Amino acid sequence: MAETIPPRGLDAQGFLAREGSLARVPHAFRPVVAAARDGILELFGARLHSAYLYGSIPRGTARVGRSDLDLLAVLGDEPTEVDRAGARALLASLDQGFPQIDGGGVLLSSRTRVLSDLERYDLGFFVACLCTPLLGEDLAEYLPRYRPDSLLARETNGELALLLPRWRARIAETAGTEEALRPLVRYMSRHLVRTAFTLVMPRWNGWTSDLHEMAEAFAASYPERADQVRTAAVRGYEPTGDAAVLTSYVDDLGPWLAEEYARVHGIKAPRPEDGSRRAAAG
Repeated sequence: MAETIPPRGLDAQGFLAREGSLARVPHAFRPVVAAARDGILELFGARLHSAYLYGSIPRGTARVGRSDLDLLAVLGDEPTEVDRAGARALLASLDQGFPQIDGGGVLLSSRTRVLSDLERYDLGFFVACLCTPLLGEDLAEYLPRYRPDSLLARETNGELALLLPRWRARIAETAGTEEALRPLVRYMSRHLVRTAFTLVMPRWNGWTSDLHEMAEAFAASYPERADQVRTAAVRGYEPTGDAAVLTSYVDDLGPWLAEEYARVHGIKAPRPEDGSRRAAAG
C-alpha cells in the first residue's frame, strides 16, 4: 500500500509528521544515497553516531541533474575543522561522480548539541521532522513532538537579521560570474521563502517544504510582498546567477522580512557561537 502524506504535514493528533523516508528516494538517486552512506561510514568510523538525508531526495521530489544531495552527520563528539574539510571533500567526490545531483552539503553536529535544550526547536526539530534516518540510532526518539506554533517559528527562522550582514559579505567576496552567483541565488532564495513561510506557519497550521506552496501560504497574509516571494520560490528551484537579485534580497526583501519576523515572533535565542544550522548550511 502506498504511503499517505497527512494534510499540511500534520498527523492525526495535530503534530508535525516526519516528511521523508528512504522508501520515497527515487530510483535514479539510490546509487547516490548508497555511496553517501558508505562514504560517511568510511570518513567518521566509530565516531559516527547517526546520519540522515534531508531535502528533495528523501521527499521523493528530486529532479535528475538539478537537485542537490543534503546530508547530516551526527558525531559522538564535537566536529572539528578537519571533519568539516573531510565532509566537503566527500560531497565534492559524490557531486563529481554522480551526474544525478547538482551540488549539496554535509552538515555536521554532535549528539549532545542535537539533544540540547537550546537546539530543541531548531536542530532538534530539523532532525525529528525534516531528516530521514540513514545510519545509526534515530535521535527523534529522544525529542518532543512539534506543533506549528510561534515558538517553533521563532527558533527555526528567527535569525535572519543576524544572517544578512554575512550574506552581504559573501556576495562581496564571490566572483561576479553567473556560475559563481547561481548557488548563492539558490540558497538565499530558499532561505527567504522558508522564512516567509514560517512567519505565517502558525495561522496556516501545518508544514510543507514545497517552495511554491510556502509562497502561496505567505501570499494569503502579505499580498503586498507576494510577488517577491513567489519569484524567490521560482529562483529556489531554477536559480540564475544575477547579482541584482542578491542585492534585492539583502537590501529590500530580507530586511523587511527580518523586521516583520521579529515583530510577530520575536528573536531567536542567541547561540554561543553566534551560528545556527542554516548559517552553517549556507
